[in-house]
Amino acid sequence: QVQLVESGGALVQPGGSLRLSCAAAGSIFSIYDMNWYRQAPGKQRELVAGITSGGSTNYADSVRGRFTISRDNAKDTVYLEMSSLKSEDTAVYYCNAHFSDYESPYGVDYWGSGTLVTVSS
Repeated sequence: QVQLVESGGALVQPGGSLRLSCAAAGSIFSIYDMNWYRQAPGKQRELVAGITSGGSTNYADSVRGRFTISRDNAKDTVYLEMSSLKSEDTAVYYCNAHFSDYESPYGVDYWGSGTLVTVSS
């Protein structure tokens, strides 16, 4: 299993930038697909960005071009670099690790406890 701890959430002004980090421990980090989700007040949790074990990335339409997901397997850490932040980006951001194999054919998911990002002037 994987233990995930997010950090970096803060109060930032619109147009500002922020970098979130997710440190993983407890398993082989490099084999997991890593994702960032967020949940804003009154809304469902949504996928913001993902990066596969092979390094392929995907982004929600709402953040594409503004956010960048990356991973450093040597540090067992995944990052979310956010720029041009908008008030709509205000949410609790969660780190997710996903893995599937013959023992877990439907996939397994691990979640961090979240870090709050507030975009306000």
